Amino acid sequence: MATSMHFASSFFCYTTFLAISLILVPCLVVSLTLQSDIQVLRNIREAVDPNTVSSTSFLSTWNFDTDPCESSGPHFLGVLCTTPEDNSSSRIAVINLEGDGLDGFLTPTIGNLTELTTLNLRNNNFRGPIPNTIAKLRKITKLLLSQNFFSGGLPEGLSEMTRLEHFDLSQNRLSGTIPPKISALRSLLHLRLSGNQFSGKLPDFSGLWQLTTLDLSSNLFYGTLPHFPTSLRTLLLSHNMISGNVSSIGRLPHLKTLDLSDNRLSGKIEPDILTSPKVSSINVSANLFTDIEVVFMNQPSQLQLLDAHGNHLRGHLPLHLITFQNLRAIYLGHNLFSGWIPKEYGAKLYSWKTLFLEYNFLQGTLPQEFMNNLKRIRGSLAHNCLRCPKNVQIVGADQVSDAIAATLHYQMVYRVQNHALDLVVPGGENALLIRVDEKNSACCTHVPRQISKSDPITLLPDSWITDYESLHTIK
Repeated sequence: MATSMHFASSFFCYTTFLAISLILVPCLVVSLTLQSDIQVLRNIREAVDPNTVSSTSFLSTWNFDTDPCESSGPHFLGVLCTTPEDNSSSRIAVINLEGDGLDGFLTPTIGNLTELTTLNLRNNNFRGPIPNTIAKLRKITKLLLSQNFFSGGLPEGLSEMTRLEHFDLSQNRLSGTIPPKISALRSLLHLRLSGNQFSGKLPDFSGLWQLTTLDLSSNLFYGTLPHFPTSLRTLLLSHNMISGNVSSIGRLPHLKTLDLSDNRLSGKIEPDILTSPKVSSINVSANLFTDIEVVFMNQPSQLQLLDAHGNHLRGHLPLHLITFQNLRAIYLGHNLFSGWIPKEYGAKLYSWKTLFLEYNFLQGTLPQEFMNNLKRIRGSLAHNCLRCPKNVQIVGADQVSDAIAATLHYQMVYRVQNHALDLVVPGGENALLIRVDEKNSACCTHVPRQISKSDPITLLPDSWITDYESLHTIK
C-alpha cells in the first residue's frame, strides 16, 4: 500500500513537473536581440549629432530600455528583425532612416550586423568615409546611402558583398576609381554612383549579367566606353569626359533610356542605337559627333525623344526621322546641318510636340506644310538663313489696344502694321530672333526682350519670326 502511494505521489510530481516544463519551455526559447547587434544600434545613435534628431525622426524612438526586436508600439522605428531557425537570439535585418535629417558618421561597427539585408540612410547629412567593415555584410541586398556627404573611396572588400542587388551611393563626395572586381557582384540589379567625383577609366561591366540600371553621370570618368551587359535598360553616363565611338551601345537589346550627353564622344551616331527595339529616350547632346545615320524604320519603334543638339553633325536633316511613329521631341540645334527643311517634316508636326533646329545653316523657303502646322509645336528655327512668307498676320490692326491680352503663338511671322505694342517674352533674353525683310529673306537678328509702345514705331521691323515662345501684349 505504501509502495502504491509512493508511486502515485512520484507520478503526480513527474506529471506536474512535465506540465510546468511544457508551459515554461516556450518562454525560455523566445529570442531576445543579440547583444552585439544592440551595441551597434547604440553606436549608430551615438555617432549622430543629437541636435539633428528631431521628435519626428525614427531615431528618436530608439529607446534602449526596451529590446529592439521584442518591443511593441512606436519603438525602434526603422528597425526590422529576423529570428534564426534555431530560435537563437534575434538579429537586426533592416535599418531604414531615410530622410531623417541626421548629421553624423557611420559607425565602423556596422559590419557586426552580419544578418543585415537592408541599410537605407538616403537623404541625410552623414559624412566621413564609408567604413571598410561594411563589406562584412555578406547578406545585404540593398545598400542605399545616396544624398549625403560621404567622402573617400569605395569600401575595400566590396566584391565580397555578392548578394547586393541595389547599390546607390549617388549624390555624395566620393572619389577614386571603380575597381574591376566590381564585376564579382553578380546579383547586382541597380548601380547608381552619379553626382560624385569618381575618376579613371570605366571597368568592364559585362560580367554583371543581371544589371538593369547603371547611372555613373556627373563624375570625372574618361577613356572609351567599356562593354556593358545585354540586360541593361537604363544607361546614364552624362557629364563625364568619355571619348571614342558608341558602337558598343547598339548591342543592348533591352535598353530603354540612354543618356551620353556632355562628354567627348565622336564619330557616327550609329543606326543600331536609334533602331534598338525598346529604346524610348536617347540623349547624345553636347558631344563631338559629326554624323548621324537614320535609316528607314519599317518596324514599330518606341523612340519618343532624340536629343543630339550641340554636336558637329553635318549634311542634310535626316529625312527618315518621319518613319519613327512614336517620336515626339527632336533636338538638333547647334549643329552644322545645311540645306532645306524637308517638307515631310511639316506633315509630322501633327504628332511631333517639340522641334529645335536653331543655330544651323539651314536655308531656302519654309515649306508651306511646315508653316501651316507651326502652332502645334514648341521649338526654334532661330539663327539660320531661311526665307519666310511675308505679311502673315496673327494680330490684326483692329485687335491691338491697351487692354488686349492676346497671345502671339510660336514660330509665326507677324506684322506690326501701324501700332506699337508692349511685347514681353516670359524667360530668356531674346525671343524675336529672325527678321524678314522686303525680299522675304531672313537674317539672324536679335531684339530686346521687351519692346515698349512708348518707343518710336520705326524701331520695330516689318515682320519677325519668334523663337517658339509665347509673346503677350500687356497693358
